[in-house]
Amino acid sequence: MDTKWTIDGMHSEIGFKVRHMMISNVSGNFGQFTAEASTTGDDFSTANFSFNASIDSINTGVADRDGHLKSADFFDAAAHPELTFHSTSVKKLSEGELEISGDMSIKGIVKPVTLVADFAGIAVDPYGQTKAGMSISGKIKRSEFGLTWSAVTEAGNIVLGDEINLNCEVQLIKQ
Repeated sequence: MDTKWTIDGMHSEIGFKVRHMMISNVSGNFGQFTAEASTTGDDFSTANFSFNASIDSINTGVADRDGHLKSADFFDAAAHPELTFHSTSVKKLSEGELEISGDMSIKGIVKPVTLVADFAGIAVDPYGQTKAGMSISGKIKRSEFGLTWSAVTEAGNIVLGDEINLNCEVQLIKQ
């Protein structure tokens, strides 16, 4: 029997980090997103995942930087308002660890991506809702998705790294 799950936006974070000046990381997140999963019973190793994030909801804590990220230099939010991910397979790596493979679409470019989920388990909250929790991580290269803006300082340092670290804390509610 298929079980449907939807993301609990109040208890989930969709975050990322990228190297800045190649000496530190800048963090950000998406504030508006949806996600669903379909499982056989409560077995997430059988899951199909679907995720969408609104590009206009990107937040790095600096309004000017957020505006630049939404511009045609990066995400081009006007033409491509969403980032999406749809799983193609899930593999149980070990007890509590899943490998989620799927197709990510950014700026209309679709590429295969592999994520790792640290599945923390299932619990019933104080309101009687059954929830599943997991930490999901992975890496993508922004250049592969057409996010190719770059700059070099006078000293020759690259301003922005190509590798993006994805870090998500997810709670799903059983429907």
